[in-house]
Amino acid sequence: MAMAIPIPSRQLFINGEWREPVLKKRIPIVNPTTEEIVGDIPAATAEDVELAVDAARQALSRNKGKDWSSASGAFRAKYLRAIAAKITERKSELANLETIDCGKPLEEAFWDIDDVAGCFEYYADLAEGLDAKQKAPVSLPLENFKSYVLKEPIGVVGLITPWNYPLLMATWKVAPALAAGCAAILKPSELASVTCLELAEVCREVGLPPGVLNIVTGLGPEAGAPLVSHPHVDKIAFTGSNATGSRIMAAAAPMVKPVSLELGGKSPIIVFEDVDLDKAVEWTIFGCFWTNGEICSATSRLLVHESIAAEFLERMVKWIKNIKISDPLEEGCRLGPVVSRGQYEKVLKFISNAKSEGATILCGGARPEHLKKGFFVEPTVITDIATSMQIWREEVFGPVLCVMAFSTEDEAIELANDTRYGLGAAVISKDLERCDRVSKAFQAGIVWINCSQPCFSQAPWGGKKHSGFGRELGEWGLDNYLSVKQVTQYVSDEPWGWYKSPSKL
Repeated sequence: MAMAIPIPSRQLFINGEWREPVLKKRIPIVNPTTEEIVGDIPAATAEDVELAVDAARQALSRNKGKDWSSASGAFRAKYLRAIAAKITERKSELANLETIDCGKPLEEAFWDIDDVAGCFEYYADLAEGLDAKQKAPVSLPLENFKSYVLKEPIGVVGLITPWNYPLLMATWKVAPALAAGCAAILKPSELASVTCLELAEVCREVGLPPGVLNIVTGLGPEAGAPLVSHPHVDKIAFTGSNATGSRIMAAAAPMVKPVSLELGGKSPIIVFEDVDLDKAVEWTIFGCFWTNGEICSATSRLLVHESIAAEFLERMVKWIKNIKISDPLEEGCRLGPVVSRGQYEKVLKFISNAKSEGATILCGGARPEHLKKGFFVEPTVITDIATSMQIWREEVFGPVLCVMAFSTEDEAIELANDTRYGLGAAVISKDLERCDRVSKAFQAGIVWINCSQPCFSQAPWGGKKHSGFGRELGEWGLDNYLSVKQVTQYVSDEPWGWYKSPSKL
């Protein structure tokens, strides 16, 4: 078993240096496995956000932008690559800190840190590619004009990120924002900020110009809200809950400030009758119980064909009983605790509400008997569901899968789309033409065929309906932080000739 390592004590990261919060407040860090306080993080308030926004503004205008925003993409790429190299160098420590802070199994945390480095590398490549794309010509129908397009950084961006993939979700925003030439203020979730503060130390070590990335930890109302409503923040990118996303839109509206939102989900996974049962079972449980079930894109609504439903569920329960639930630092752990006491109570309340509404808890539904401490919830499967039930309609954000059987493809699609969300959706079948039809019919931003949850820096990520709008990752992720400028030139030697010239009167 890996040893729990001490949590570094950090301050806010503003203008390239550590700064104590103006009000000197701090927030305790609770290890979700032991329920013990293992350190604390600084608690920023509006006063600190003001300093961070000033630092970001100065970073953009320093030396008329030549130090960052109007420097070449290749110049910025060098910093992104240096950050990636430092992350890789510190991989073991960062993975351990992630696990201690948010409770995800250590092997998953190692995946995350690899992905963090890979994402910085990917956006370094895209930053370099940006130089060649500047002045891209626009084909016009008139020969006396020529036109081209410039892509410019949007400005100062506020990045507000969640606790389920603390460093990775931050990187999905920080890497493209920096690649584009923006200056950023990152506000991670107060429930898991440790690795984001270590990202600050990495930026300090690689000599990132001051103010290009500022990291302010703290509570949403105290640190997030002043960032959203600040008149000198040009855009907000947010990943988190619907309720907060809605409030962010409302706060940004009076300033006509653009936002991109990646919100919750209640994603379906459809399993047809022609599948390899064990393969389909494994992807189904991975799609809902990976990251302790705390995934915005979790395929937490299983629709299984009625002809295989009984056998599928029986097989699935056997697989679930085999999942190792333990201290997430233990080797082979596949399910750790949820992130906090509040989340633990919320998940158990969802399960008890489902019971009282008449659903059946097929397996799980409580804390594992062998773990007396920690915010652990057994992987839970709920059957005998009606579509009106809370458990079918609302995002749980914990290891809870609900199940319904279907008889026809059309019925499966109708049930799959019967949700206000539209983030992910999965279909499992050997009939690839059917998979293609179902993929087109899904009302979702991400579709998986014969799998669930894989995610790549190169492919777009985001949802529709109440799951938000805008896309992260891929080239779409870079476009999020770029403003498009059309430049059109009149190239003829002839006068325009619309008005009568006084010299010809």
